Amino acid sequence: MNILVAIDNSPSSDTVLQAAAAATWPGDTTICVLNIVNVTRFERLPALIEAATRESERLVEEGAKRICKAGYEAFSRTSPGNPRSDISCFAKEWGADLILVGSHGHSAIGRFLLGSVAQGVLRTAPCSVEIVRTPPASSSSPRKVLFATDGSDCSVHAAHNVAAGLWPQRSVFKVLSVEELLVVGTQMEAASLSAVYPASLLEELTTQARDRTRSAVETAKDILLRAGLKVDDTNSMPLGEPRGVILDTAKEWGADLIVVGSHGKRGLDRFLLGSVSEAVAIHASCSVRVARERQHSKGNGRAD
Repeated sequence: MNILVAIDNSPSSDTVLQAAAAATWPGDTTICVLNIVNVTRFERLPALIEAATRESERLVEEGAKRICKAGYEAFSRTSPGNPRSDISCFAKEWGADLILVGSHGHSAIGRFLLGSVAQGVLRTAPCSVEIVRTPPASSSSPRKVLFATDGSDCSVHAAHNVAAGLWPQRSVFKVLSVEELLVVGTQMEAASLSAVYPASLLEELTTQARDRTRSAVETAKDILLRAGLKVDDTNSMPLGEPRGVILDTAKEWGADLIVVGSHGKRGLDRFLLGSVSEAVAIHASCSVRVARERQHSKGNGRAD
């Protein structure tokens, strides 16, 4: 497994390194600590570019040593460029299975907001991306993982991604699929809707939505249970707006990590990734992993 740890000199990058060192990875895992030196600000100041490059090399070398001390194979890389796009380019060339990146800053109401680099990586990465906010205390610390699914192919892939992972003993997984309510803005809209669609049809649509939600939950639970993971059965099919329900459930349950599938497509930042996935990644108070099927141009090992 190839893990790409993208860092800079911010406090959130220390959190990412802590998470990479404390997590439980497969025995054949290789970890690359990467810093993209954003030289666009210093294009006419060669001395500053040189200083920034030296600092970058020191930063990633120390990060790689830190991960090696945890027992994993690690190496470091620096490269000039635009972090927002070039982290994803490196991930594709190297064959990364997962990118770990930090979140920068807080909002005025206390929730974490996603920095532009992390958001760019989230939208353009060729593999799964984890926005790290709350690293485990140690590799043996049990995790509470909220898995949000809509039953789509990408959600099923995300469930298999979770099932294939190595998790500390006593970790608990909660499967959540939100049954969306039919939202009608005004009484006039409600009247016109009932005039066009008979009550029986609206009831049928509601039943179909509930059945899809139930199927999504059952499929994900089956995948996780077959992998020997412990699944929390409580309130797996709440009603509401998915983004808000996922965030509120994670907070109330005390989740350490939210896992969602990626619905984005190529081009135009993958159509902004997918509103639910990105909204959860932006506003969650815990770490968020957006799982997607890997797309790469090269194989394994070190990036030359």
